[in-house]
Amino acid sequence: MKIVLSALTAVLAASSLLAQQPKKPQPAHPEMTAPKAGPEHDILKEEVGDWDATVEMLTPPGIPPSTGEEKCTLMGGLWVITDFRGDFAGHPFYGHGTIGWNPIKKKYVSTWVDSMATSIGFGESTYDAAKKTMVGVFEGPDETGKMIKMKSVVEWKSGDNRVFTMSQIGPDGKDVPTLRITYRRKK
Repeated sequence: MKIVLSALTAVLAASSLLAQQPKKPQPAHPEMTAPKAGPEHDILKEEVGDWDATVEMLTPPGIPPSTGEEKCTLMGGLWVITDFRGDFAGHPFYGHGTIGWNPIKKKYVSTWVDSMATSIGFGESTYDAAKKTMVGVFEGPDETGKMIKMKSVVEWKSGDNRVFTMSQIGPDGKDVPTLRITYRRKK
């Protein structure tokens, strides 16, 4: 009887220890897989790196150009995260943005926040590989905080040079260029 009791005690002790062992986490939805970068993400890779920037306010006229720096990183092969630091009319300026491919909309989507606005901006763009140009519409706050629509254009001049231009869309539907940033990759 002692042998049976000892064996039963050993089995109970072992099962108690097994019950206390941490279980391997099971995926909540085993059918879900992480998205993979596709050919639409290749253009995003071109922005990755550290850039010097020359900022020109086109309207109103007379504002001298300023300089800045931008650091672009790629998150998971899917999103570019942008951090911009610079000077605007003698004041420090900080901006943070994201851009990625939205396969449902079949467009590039972006967000932007900065130290001169209290609202977030959102954009949608399309890329023309033949022209190496991304053109889109961006909705964000103006200097008064009012949300306005703007046209954004990014032109890749080379692997180390790109130009960003922002235009306000006037009441007559015509573009009024307001801002140009020329980027040069740091060596």
